Amino acid sequence: MSEKPCILIVEDEAKMRRILELNLGEAGFATLPAADAETGLKLLQTHAVDLVITDLKLPAMDGLEFLHAIKRTNAGLPVIVMTAFGTVETAVNAMKAGASDYVLKPFSLDEMRIVVHKELDVRKLRAENQSLREELNKRIEHPDVVARSARMQEVLNKVERVASANSTVLLGGESGAGKDLIARIIHERSRRASGPFIKINSTAIPENLLESELFGYEKGAFTGATNSKPGKFELADKGSLFLDEIGDVPPATQVKLLRVLQEREFERLGGTRTLKVDVRLIAATNRDLRAALEDGTFREDLYYRLNVVPIDLPPLREHKEDIPEMVKLFLARSAAESGKELTGITPGALKMLMDHPWPGNVRELQNIVERAAVLAKGPLIDATDIHFDPARAKASNHAGVLPEGLTLEQWEDDMIREALRKADGNKSQAARLLGLSRNAFRYRLSKIGIADPEDSENNS
Repeated sequence: MSEKPCILIVEDEAKMRRILELNLGEAGFATLPAADAETGLKLLQTHAVDLVITDLKLPAMDGLEFLHAIKRTNAGLPVIVMTAFGTVETAVNAMKAGASDYVLKPFSLDEMRIVVHKELDVRKLRAENQSLREELNKRIEHPDVVARSARMQEVLNKVERVASANSTVLLGGESGAGKDLIARIIHERSRRASGPFIKINSTAIPENLLESELFGYEKGAFTGATNSKPGKFELADKGSLFLDEIGDVPPATQVKLLRVLQEREFERLGGTRTLKVDVRLIAATNRDLRAALEDGTFREDLYYRLNVVPIDLPPLREHKEDIPEMVKLFLARSAAESGKELTGITPGALKMLMDHPWPGNVRELQNIVERAAVLAKGPLIDATDIHFDPARAKASNHAGVLPEGLTLEQWEDDMIREALRKADGNKSQAARLLGLSRNAFRYRLSKIGIADPEDSENNS
């Protein structure tokens, strides 16, 4: 990429094209204007372009056709599409076709600059990734992360590359895999390290309070709001916000979250003053958000805004070679905290840990090692000091085995009804018993024809 990035602007409306030229020129970019897609393609053949901004509605060849033509010859070139509010679905289709991002008209010039900088950051990361492929075998170390395995080295390599950018990061992986630790490392190695790192778990907060926790509220916004209170986005200004379990954010809050990511602004609950924030969002989920898109519990446009840089953490059962070093790390911490002499683990005890399926991942291993450290009579952890959670062990031993005569769908329906019975009809408690999010549980209730009590109350 050149010192002064070159941006191709394809817009048939002359006034809008000129405004973008002037504004991006003032921001330090070189610009190439084009009134139609055909002219744009010719300019791409004769100039070194780093990014394309194009309207979706163009004369002759439309924006989607233009996008396909770009991807055939310049697959790695980032493309930002512009579209009116009424054609968000078309914008999402453009993202599926390979567009990097989209901006809804009318937009502010500040918003366009933010999106341009973000996409150029991502392009820079990809270029670095390409040029540094030969260094993939170079081992990356971090004092709080054991990464002897190739899988975890891959994770740390990605963390190293994305930390310095300002892009949104989506961390995926099972519960207990270490997403919160990776989020903190990304923040600590970013340009925002001196700013705040604010963490919020959407499942730990009642659904009706999540919006006020994220965006704050004004005095008198609701009963009990005796004073104004800033939300997590305000507190994270100039820093990073780690939003855990993003898949459980309710639809109404998803809309407001999308606006913050697009425009960097919001209003407090009960307020009218628009607040601007400079926050890097690091989101995490233990769900497959693509499945949530299909069942209608997660917005498609928000998913594409979040999924700029995805990092998937492997479950512990897929990188067991890291277990011996993890045990050393956790034992050293336990010894430092307790003052107890702990020098290692016997081969028999280590074999027990290596043979365990680890449904609770790294968090489960840490708890078991800390418990063993407390129980150990000498400096070595022995097999008699290792105690697994009976409920987890039983669930793991029976994983994948259905009761005779039942299909998976029938068994799932029976489990939902049984969970409701055990929870005395309490929907939230039943969801927790099954390890499901509130939205996923509602979806399954609707599939088997059981009315959602909360929805009934909301509709009454």
